[in-house]
Amino acid sequence: MKFTKGHGTGNDFVIIEDLEGTVELTPALVAALCDRRFGIGGDGVLRVQPSADPAAVYFMDYWNSDGSLSEMCGNGVRVFARYLHTTGLAGDEIPLSTRGGLRTAYVEGDLVRVDMAPPALLGDSTAVIDGVTYPGLAISMGNPHLVCDVPASVAAAVDLSRAPETDAVLFPAGVNVEFSVKLGEDHRRMRVYERGSGETMSCGTGATAVGVAALHTSGRDTGTVTVDVPGGRLEVTRDARTSWLAGPAVLTFTGELDPAALVPRP
Repeated sequence: MKFTKGHGTGNDFVIIEDLEGTVELTPALVAALCDRRFGIGGDGVLRVQPSADPAAVYFMDYWNSDGSLSEMCGNGVRVFARYLHTTGLAGDEIPLSTRGGLRTAYVEGDLVRVDMAPPALLGDSTAVIDGVTYPGLAISMGNPHLVCDVPASVAAAVDLSRAPETDAVLFPAGVNVEFSVKLGEDHRRMRVYERGSGETMSCGTGATAVGVAALHTSGRDTGTVTVDVPGGRLEVTRDARTSWLAGPAVLTFTGELDPAALVPRP
């Protein structure tokens, strides 16, 4: 199996090109590929497949590191687009289909900018960690998010080693939880628990949700918010039509492996 490794602000992925449909991904294989000790290591797997949607040529088949499927991944879309552009499979403007809907990526030098579609504000909810309740704003970016505004000291200390407890009715398939710190009117710092992957260096849809929440709480429908994540910096813009995510996307190495040699996680 040939593969490429890439990341967007530290959110890293194993990329597998499978245009002929010859690779059989299973939850166990994905978890083994993403294992940082016994596999390649990554927050998820991006499989390049033909799109069933005529509006796009390619479908981003995205799997979380635990082997579960996900609707969307903002950093994943940007890394996916970088791969297609670098390998000559696509040009600078790349419409892609995902389980969360159609997304269009634009390769602009070192940056990749993605039309993330209009957000859906779902109302107030909470996350509970170690008995402490954190109020937040629920937002769908094609996948579910809960953005909790907290002081810097809380964001630095909160334990994200396991999934926060959240509303099972509002989030029946789980939720990504962001802890957002206000650094300025249009500047936030974020830590995130990603459903199916745990705490990650970055989350593109999560950063977009944080930016949307920042604008919403300040009474604005449009604007640009800088979001700092442990792995770097992203820019989120909301205009009258949609929301945008921009940031670096890097391919780091390619290789080959024998899937039979992978050690399954205990």
